[in-house]
Amino acid sequence: MSFVVKGLSALAIAALALPVAVTPAVAEGERFVLVSHAPDSDSWWNTIKNAIALAGEQMDVTVEYRNPPTGDLADMARIIEQAAASNPQGIIATIADYDVLKGPLSDAVARGIPVITINSGTIEQSKEIGALLHVGQPEYDAGFGAGERAKAAGVTSFLCVNHYITNPASVERCQGFADALGVDLGNQMIDAGQDPGEIQSKVAAYLQTNPDTNGILTLGPTSAHPTIAALDANGKAGAIFFGTFDLSGEIATAIKADTINFAIDQQPFLQGYLPVVVLTNLSRYGVVPGNSINSGPGFITKDNIDLVEKFAGQYR
Repeated sequence: MSFVVKGLSALAIAALALPVAVTPAVAEGERFVLVSHAPDSDSWWNTIKNAIALAGEQMDVTVEYRNPPTGDLADMARIIEQAAASNPQGIIATIADYDVLKGPLSDAVARGIPVITINSGTIEQSKEIGALLHVGQPEYDAGFGAGERAKAAGVTSFLCVNHYITNPASVERCQGFADALGVDLGNQMIDAGQDPGEIQSKVAAYLQTNPDTNGILTLGPTSAHPTIAALDANGKAGAIFFGTFDLSGEIATAIKADTINFAIDQQPFLQGYLPVVVLTNLSRYGVVPGNSINSGPGFITKDNIDLVEKFAGQYR
């Protein structure tokens, strides 16, 4: 009898204590700001916008997306400063140019605002800024992996269509590709700009001037779509080894048509979604992952395109 009474008493005490032990101290109304370097015309970022919208809904937080309309990095730096001045519970930002953005991002950290970097930049740069972690793909390694595939296919001379040459990460992609092939990058990388018509014209002109080109690398839909059009126009679609970064509906169609051999998927959805989840858990429970997160690279080919095509431009 004594044992039973003591056991019941212990259970009763535990039952009374349990709600206090497991009830989290949830801070309501968290607000985070994601600042990208992308101009308004870059549709690739729609996937990240979808990701932060879904994460915001699931986490019950507010996530604001801000960007320089023309892609001007000095404007981006000012947007980060304005975001920090508004005292959010966290800032998510790309490191499109370390020298331009390290100041405002480091200042945000100094104000006590948690910062997570995504997409552009490196883990080392993220650490130097004082960010919690970086979510993205190692750009040089991704370019090198693309170059290995091109080399195995016999590519010896290529064109890298760089539509955002002011972003050092874009150059790393082209450089990795060249290094894997064992050739100098040199003038095989062109500054394509952002205008689709100009990109198509520049690609067509390069291929006419350099007829021995047997490989092409584009760095995203902005440069891939006009390059597809250029190849369709000159009758070389499917005759030149063609790899690209990132995914879109048009790129998926070109993969299925054998115009594009592969697309490198850095999983932008994770770049938008995971930082919101991490920052929310940090704000509410004080927990954070101990390491940065590689969201890519993965390779999408004709063999696996059906698995991801229906989500292209939305979640992939």
